[in-house]
Amino acid sequence: MAHCPDCETALDEQSDVEFVEMGVETGFIKASKRFYLVACGHCGAAIGSGVAGAK
Repeated sequence: MAHCPDCETALDEQSDVEFVEMGVETGFIKASKRFYLVACGHCGAAIGSGVAGAK
């Protein structure tokens, strides 16, 4: 079982975390990958991040 490092809420289920997709545009070039942030569903603290392939 994992816990949020800020509020100590147990992260037992997928609904306990929030996946936030982040935009990635640099000038006129659009990136082919999507970046995302994993946040605590209770307090919103960032728990992790990652990169996903293009749609």
